[in-house]
Amino acid sequence: MTDDRSQQKDQGLSNLSVDPELLARELAAEEDVDPLDAIQPEDAQQDSSLEIARACDQGLIWLQGNHGERLQGLQVFCEHRDPRAIALLLPLLQRSCPVERMSAVYALGRNPSPPAVEPLLQLLQLDANAYVRKAAAWSLGNFPDAPVLNPLIRALQTDVAAVRLWCPGSLAEAGSRSPVKADPAAGQLLISLRIDSEAVVRSNCIWALGRLMDQLVQPRQAEIVEALVSALLHDGEISVRDEARTALEQLEDPLVLERLQTLISDGFIL
Repeated sequence: MTDDRSQQKDQGLSNLSVDPELLARELAAEEDVDPLDAIQPEDAQQDSSLEIARACDQGLIWLQGNHGERLQGLQVFCEHRDPRAIALLLPLLQRSCPVERMSAVYALGRNPSPPAVEPLLQLLQLDANAYVRKAAAWSLGNFPDAPVLNPLIRALQTDVAAVRLWCPGSLAEAGSRSPVKADPAAGQLLISLRIDSEAVVRSNCIWALGRLMDQLVQPRQAEIVEALVSALLHDGEISVRDEARTALEQLEDPLVLERLQTLISDGFIL
């Protein structure tokens, strides 16, 4: 992953915020861009508790207003957590406007609650708008104890690149809960690392595999090391090769580090 994405992931999926108005402008312009690139971690200087409470109170009012007001309310709950918002956010998943659906998905990722799981899974699998499905792929990473693993695997296998981009991170979140979940997640990530046509998806698969290593049995760990070495030596994109090298170094395994040094000494890598 890029440095910015690595920093975001290190801080956790649920610590990201999104501006629905920005997403609306992106869709209106029909630009082939990545709305999730607009997501940034919360500022280091947090709002005071009183300011947040006032913003949430106003956000609850906006969510019950007209289209423009609802977008303002959605922006509030993409930035802040408030359990009172859940009941108002869930119906917005059914709105005909894709910007409202998408923004509600992000807000529910910021405010995860069990009743949101099934509607988010439905959107991931069935919504006609790729931006909405992409938002669902991101948000479901904040529900790691829910049955999200197989739907995310299917999305990584079959959906468009914009959706596949965010599946590895969410699979890492879901798989990190137990070895039982980690192994099938790792299996699909290994396949996608080999065959996905998009370099950024392959890079994100590498990052996710590194995140899952501690939950995996030794044979699977060894398979991952071989896959990372193969990516380092043979992937056609330098960004993927760099990600593979970083992942191998971060394992801090003396045998792996010795192997890397040998590859450097023999001139296979710089």
